[in-house]
Amino acid sequence: MSNLATVTPIRPTLAVVERQVADLDDGFIMIAMRLYEELIGANLTRNQAKVAHAVCRKTYGFKKKMDRIADSQLAEIARISRSKANIAKNELISMKVLISEAGKIGPNKNIDEWVIPECSQIGNFVSKSGTKNVSKPDTQDVPALGAHKRNTLNIKDNTPLPPQGEGAVPEIKPVQKKSPVLDYQAVMSAYNSTLGDRLPQAEALNEKRRRSIKRLLSELKEPTIDAVTNYFATFGERAKPFYFGDNGTGWRANFDYLLRSDTLMKTREGSL
Repeated sequence: MSNLATVTPIRPTLAVVERQVADLDDGFIMIAMRLYEELIGANLTRNQAKVAHAVCRKTYGFKKKMDRIADSQLAEIARISRSKANIAKNELISMKVLISEAGKIGPNKNIDEWVIPECSQIGNFVSKSGTKNVSKPDTQDVPALGAHKRNTLNIKDNTPLPPQGEGAVPEIKPVQKKSPVLDYQAVMSAYNSTLGDRLPQAEALNEKRRRSIKRLLSELKEPTIDAVTNYFATFGERAKPFYFGDNGTGWRANFDYLLRSDTLMKTREGSL
């Protein structure tokens, strides 16, 4: 009597995979061809390009020229962090690729107004260092040590002395670098775009605010728009609802409140 083995066929588990296909029935964006081409060819960073297209999606996608768009919405569609989306947005506003008005943002169709810095490299191409036609070092025979000593004793020091009196070349003093020009308007725009949908908008600059902005920038790690934008964004994340009007009195923090030194310190320490 023979022993028969039972063979059980093993079949792979078949999972249902849904194909993702873009379809016009799901919606489409009407955008001027010239504007779209300029966005494609503009010398923008990866995050700037993502945010620029995200703003087009959130405005033209709803047939609007401008709209109130939270940084979290831009971060979600651009697939980057909220802070990076905020920084890229403010950079685009400062370059006038985006326009901001009363808390709303949108693409700037006036392409001639765009101010985009030139790149030092062409695309992503970096030339390799040239190694051809490099002259070989001169390796002439070195005289014996004794002869070298004798020759050294016979050589006179003919190093010319510096001229004195009339005709002398004046000493060139190093040129002092000028302190960078503070962009007060950019700081106010960074506040409006970061917190203007939750706190009162800042509408104008005066001498008091300029002094406060100058002091605030000196207290940051770096006196840059990116640093002050990060500060405003951190305040929005760490501050309690009390500072946004949830206090029974109707009081809310404003631009002047965030320019205070103690507000910056409390934000750093997380004691708001």
